[in-house]
Amino acid sequence: MRMVIMGGNVVTPDAYLTGHSLVIEDGRVVSLESNPPARYDGALHIDATGRWVVPGLIDIHVHGAVGHEVMDATPRALEGMSRFFVRHGVTAYLPTTIAASTQAIQAAIENVAHAPQPEGGAQHLGVHIEGPYLNPEFKGAQPSAHIRDPDLREFEKWLGSGVVRLVTLAPERPGALDLIGLGVREGIEFAVGHSGAEYGQLQDAVGRGLHHATHTFNGMRAMNHRTPGVVGGILTDDRIWAQLICDGVHVHPAVAKLLFRAKGARRLILITDAIGATGLGDGQYEQVGQTIVVRNGVARNSTGNLAGSTLTLEVALRNMMSFCNLTLIEALPMVTSVPAEAIGVARRKGSLTPGADADVVLLDSNLDVSMTIVAGRIAYQVENDLAPRQ
Repeated sequence: MRMVIMGGNVVTPDAYLTGHSLVIEDGRVVSLESNPPARYDGALHIDATGRWVVPGLIDIHVHGAVGHEVMDATPRALEGMSRFFVRHGVTAYLPTTIAASTQAIQAAIENVAHAPQPEGGAQHLGVHIEGPYLNPEFKGAQPSAHIRDPDLREFEKWLGSGVVRLVTLAPERPGALDLIGLGVREGIEFAVGHSGAEYGQLQDAVGRGLHHATHTFNGMRAMNHRTPGVVGGILTDDRIWAQLICDGVHVHPAVAKLLFRAKGARRLILITDAIGATGLGDGQYEQVGQTIVVRNGVARNSTGNLAGSTLTLEVALRNMMSFCNLTLIEALPMVTSVPAEAIGVARRKGSLTPGADADVVLLDSNLDVSMTIVAGRIAYQVENDLAPRQ
């Protein structure tokens, strides 16, 4: 089936184009055409006049939404999450675990490996394992009972699934560097997170192949001008992609601006770290054995620690634009092409170049989602006047 999106402002990796049409066929981007024929016979036509036509958003750190959690380890949970995500412009994501028993993490991984990609929802790109190899001093809301030293035998079982793509750990823990070396040889990306590593320890890990930082500033030892530590290493090392929860709560807007100045758009990735309470409003919720209270949209556990977020990715994008005085074109890579590059899927995700997957989002003038297209199929639409016509 061919689809033609006409009349919008099309955003490519390097610029935006007016007066162009995006042509999609068999789930892929075929071409971007200027002054195309008025109609293609047999194609579905979408009039995107007055809207931005952008690549689908990619969230590489998300635990759940609308009452579902990755740790539920059920196809129903993944489907429920994915259908929520497309309403917010996310077409691809990494289901993210938390520190838990070997069996619980294995079950979550196997669920992602075997559950079908849902029709009408965002597609997963593999698994992000956050924990259990963390520093308990910087655990945040991670359950301390399951935090432990890296275990190569345990890790090898997880690798056997074929879907592990990103692992967050504390590189100062015994055995962490060996585990990084093993994973990198298998094509796995690693992130520093929930860590009190010294600057030199982080440098050692980067030398082994660690190139991500999980929710920068959160769950990390604070930077000192004489002991730069984890944060100093992230800010100054261009090999590291820095994740940021851009809700104005986890990180002050001024510090988000500082991070942007240090890393630039091409090394900064906006994430949600969203939990199962996302999309449900304020209230009290159970999350993998913990009681989470959401008040004014902010999630905390019983000890008062921030417990993930209820953020959605298009809101994170708008926040970043506001905090740093950026245009959409300047900020968009942080939720599209940059996360795609950082997890090794840039050839097919994160851009609207010919040959890429036809993951497309139409945004209105307020940057709210009007339509989400996943693999060339309309997964969500909010306005009747965007209904495709022959």
